[in-house]
Amino acid sequence: MTRNLLRLLLVPVLILAVVAQCAAQNGAQVAPDRRLPEILAYIDKAWGTLGRSMDDCKTVTDERKQQGRALVYFPAEMEMPPIAKELESKCGIQTAKLPQVIKAPGSFDMHLLSKHGLLFLPNPYVVPGGFFNEMYGWDSYFIIRGLLQAGKTQLARGMVENFFFEIQHYGAILNANRTYFLTRSQPPFLSSMVLAVYEQGAAGGKPDREWLERAYPFIVRDYEMWTTGQHLAGNTGLSRYYDYGDGPTADIADTGDAYYADVIGALLAGEIANDYFVRQHAPQPVAVPAYALEVCSQGAKARSCSSPVTMELTADYYKGDRAMRESGFDISFRFGPYSGSTHHYAPVCLNSLLYKTERDLEKISTVLGHPDQARTWADRAKHRADLMNKYLWDPQRGMFYDWDFEQNKRSDYNYATTFYPLWSEMASPEQARAVVANLKIFEQPGGLVMSDRETKVQWDYPYGWAPIQMLSIEGLQHYKFDDVAGRLSYKFLSMVVDNFTNDGTIREKYNVVTRSDEVRLTAGYRANLIGFGWTNGAFLVLLHDLPPALRTKLEQGESQAAAPKMTR
Repeated sequence: MTRNLLRLLLVPVLILAVVAQCAAQNGAQVAPDRRLPEILAYIDKAWGTLGRSMDDCKTVTDERKQQGRALVYFPAEMEMPPIAKELESKCGIQTAKLPQVIKAPGSFDMHLLSKHGLLFLPNPYVVPGGFFNEMYGWDSYFIIRGLLQAGKTQLARGMVENFFFEIQHYGAILNANRTYFLTRSQPPFLSSMVLAVYEQGAAGGKPDREWLERAYPFIVRDYEMWTTGQHLAGNTGLSRYYDYGDGPTADIADTGDAYYADVIGALLAGEIANDYFVRQHAPQPVAVPAYALEVCSQGAKARSCSSPVTMELTADYYKGDRAMRESGFDISFRFGPYSGSTHHYAPVCLNSLLYKTERDLEKISTVLGHPDQARTWADRAKHRADLMNKYLWDPQRGMFYDWDFEQNKRSDYNYATTFYPLWSEMASPEQARAVVANLKIFEQPGGLVMSDRETKVQWDYPYGWAPIQMLSIEGLQHYKFDDVAGRLSYKFLSMVVDNFTNDGTIREKYNVVTRSDEVRLTAGYRANLIGFGWTNGAFLVLLHDLPPALRTKLEQGESQAAAPKMTR
């Protein structure tokens, strides 16, 4: 009797356990009305999880590949601060001064370094997530927007001041604060960062005009880097991405990353037309170390050739590869296979950002009471808009495209950066309407896809990225396409919430076709990293601007219909 009674009592318990397990497996572990509070709590906690400062030992670790004791470099002209000794004793690391004062980007002699290391920054900052353990150039704009939305103004302002420090002591805003990034920057969002912080204070009744005055010359210096010398796109008057280094970039080649081998393998397969290979020892503009592979005369990988030929990637390919990394869009096929010709283009994204910088400097000059400077910046913005209309706007197709100044022709690569001129408010109302009429090229169940070409790399179809969603949606709002903006925002936000409900994480990128975090990549970063700084920031910004009816729908757990799995 006792055993039978126990069995009867245990049956309901076992049934409940099985039901709970099935619910968890089907992503139902969070009640619908708790989904939004849970993800907001995750983001709030993430600001601390992703926070770094120079008094924290984990900050100095290079997650890509730690080689011996970690090393932190301080500017050559700076007195070693007390924190240097503290880091050595507390964290067991090395500290040193850079062997050379850096006056401008590209002026540092990388051969003077015995090993790579972290570059000192004075203020705490937020990193993207995953293995990224540094403060990044363009990620930080979206992170800063999120921090401001979360009321963390001092942290946001400190990050902007870190960029002032980089310009002053390392020659430019860097890709990130490690020595192997001393040859390149990232997309210029500094004026947008400064105004975001300033306007937050002004909205709270505390406009800091003195801080804006201090920021002004740093913005100008950053702007001048992009509009002079090697960053000019031929004779177009527009600008391009350009890395001052040569050969394989150290953050790939020196860290055990297989990327260049992957590119060689794909190109040798003969499926992609390219001119990135030369026979070994062929004349090149610059003698650089290069990845090389033996191939048969017909182009296949050498296995049983009687006389294999050794092929290597060209110096020009590496220039394009490095410039692609400065663009932040690593990797797409937008600028040729694996964007190996990035430095041959005047890009829509970069020139839109420079147009906005000119307009921002006009605004700042006006606030500071410098009307002559304001007129100068207004004239520069108008001139750039004229050039962008000449080279980048395609009236037949109704979109903005990159300009190949080597071939003297406009690209035909449909890319989501066509929304940048709307965000910078450079586009005319007619151009904005034409771009919106082409929305079908990019709109998917989870938001905007980067391109309509599936290339098996992360910045093309079927992937979408939070920062591009945010810029595009804000651009649509500038031109009063509020219904479209709300629809796209809801698609993206609900997708992020759905995936968070399934696995409790926020990701670097999403498959906006299947509304999932699945990735299938053949080259580049194959992982879908968690964290994730700019997704967190963009999520908060978009959620804040979401129309009330759509926010209610999101709070109630209503989602878009699930899309089919990726088959294309």
